[in-house]
Amino acid sequence: MEHPFADQCQDLATSLLANNLDSIQEDGSVLPMQGEQSRLDESGHAALAIGEFYRATGQVKLQGYDLIDLSARCITHQAFTEQETDNGIAYSGLGLLSFGPSKDRNPVWERLLDVTREKLDKMLLQRGGFIHNEQGYSIAKAVTRFSMDLSKKDETGKLIEQFIESIEQKSSAGFVDADPDKGIGGVFDISGISTFVFIRQCLQLHSNIHLRERKLPSMRTFVEKYLRMIPDTLRMDGLGWSTGESIGAYGQMHCISMILQAMRDDWITEDKKPVYLDVLRRLFYFFFATYIDQETGCLIIRDHERTTIQRHTTRMANFDAARYLSQWARLARSIHASIDDAKPQASRDSGRFVVFDKSNKKEQGLFIYQNASNGLVLQLPLCSNRDKDSSDSLAFPHCPGVFDWPVGTYLPIMMPELTFGEHRIIPSFYGKQCTTGLGMRDSFFFSYDQPDFVSTDGNIVPGIGSAKVKWIFSGSKITSEFLFTVKNQIQLDRMRYMLCLGLPHSVHTLGSSFKLGPESLRAAVIKDDFQCEWAANETVTNDPLFRSYFGKLHYLQTLHRPHPLIMRPGVQYRLTIQFDPDIQMAEE
Repeated sequence: MEHPFADQCQDLATSLLANNLDSIQEDGSVLPMQGEQSRLDESGHAALAIGEFYRATGQVKLQGYDLIDLSARCITHQAFTEQETDNGIAYSGLGLLSFGPSKDRNPVWERLLDVTREKLDKMLLQRGGFIHNEQGYSIAKAVTRFSMDLSKKDETGKLIEQFIESIEQKSSAGFVDADPDKGIGGVFDISGISTFVFIRQCLQLHSNIHLRERKLPSMRTFVEKYLRMIPDTLRMDGLGWSTGESIGAYGQMHCISMILQAMRDDWITEDKKPVYLDVLRRLFYFFFATYIDQETGCLIIRDHERTTIQRHTTRMANFDAARYLSQWARLARSIHASIDDAKPQASRDSGRFVVFDKSNKKEQGLFIYQNASNGLVLQLPLCSNRDKDSSDSLAFPHCPGVFDWPVGTYLPIMMPELTFGEHRIIPSFYGKQCTTGLGMRDSFFFSYDQPDFVSTDGNIVPGIGSAKVKWIFSGSKITSEFLFTVKNQIQLDRMRYMLCLGLPHSVHTLGSSFKLGPESLRAAVIKDDFQCEWAANETVTNDPLFRSYFGKLHYLQTLHRPHPLIMRPGVQYRLTIQFDPDIQMAEE
């Protein structure tokens, strides 16, 4: 039986792997792309990519390369890496296990020297923390040790239970908090999806099928929360999750993997399958058209127009993509459904707030607005940031091509930043009294309070003042209102508010992707109690620090107050700005 989608995925996986195998050196290290530096765990990622390719095809040779030998070399290098890395060892373990459970019947294990086997066993025994992907890595190690007969005791079940307990402790709504111990906590991003995808892969490789069947129901409860979100975040051109870090190519790949895994496990009902097949199709073609170089057959996450977070390398991304594509090919053949059965869900205007965590301390989540008439999808995150030097999780409507932001660079995008002495304040990261609903003329609104200011590094600064924020979405018009009050008289040293203007990639983009037309954002200051003024536009076209996950950034526009302001208690200071972006398609 033919499987066009599966065949396409496997052909692409073969191309990606073939184009990157020559980077694996004699000692198993991975040679970086020009201008980049290798990660310590890249050998592990390469080993798992080779292992998944073998599982999907049964091939042990590719373009003259001995895949078993390459895998053994990568695993050996990872085991003896000077600085230990849970990530690399976890990936190496699963890569080893991909060639078969039990060391007596595993061809890669047979190639390893005794000293390497002993070192690997020792590394697999070590356990990381109990949050986010650290627990996923511990689960992978436990699965490898037990399935390879290196241990008679199986810790997998206990580790999965600990992971689930940590989710329930850190999130009232059952979402993965990737960094609960930093600042006010609450880093809810694409890493939640990637962690569940990784753990599900671990269970699939586990030699005890009965443990897998026992643990899947408890995982399903949490996975379905993300599954319900994925169609809502999907833009008409196929762009999916687009807030937080590690998005772009990885954001598309993680979501595709979760959908295919859920279909394989029958976690998506028959009546919903056509909708999710359409989501899958659109996610894949955005990924294919935006990140795959059709001439070289390589994945591009960083070039002269786009970039990604610093710790992601092009080489690692190519191996990860080859791994995922091999998985997709295998999963697509197992779900007994075809992309031809895809059926788009009906478009409608909507605005909803997905609650990630709600407590007396804070409320966090993601507001998603969809406009049926122009296909606009906006994602407004209200959650913590991983890094104070990033704009990825600031609480503005993320929409690449329309409302852009730079990767790995902090700017107060579409949000006022107030400086009081040593404190830089921005009304992002958390809220109280989060409210969403219908407003006048079929508009949608999202509002929240901040009883205490929060600094740009994600820490609450008590005793200075409070903020109220309201966003109104009416068709293509978007209005933002920020209201500040102070508890005691204080000097505001600086206030600035910035817009970032860019375009989709000039070559690698879909014709249906959004871009700004000649009238740009049509930003209008409706109310300004700070008496600000627009500075001259700053051109950043040739600055490598100002690139997005998707395309080139060209201009920064800054609204600022050039002089200090004495803010007084009992007085409300309001800034209201309205947008009516001139939206076009990239092909226009």
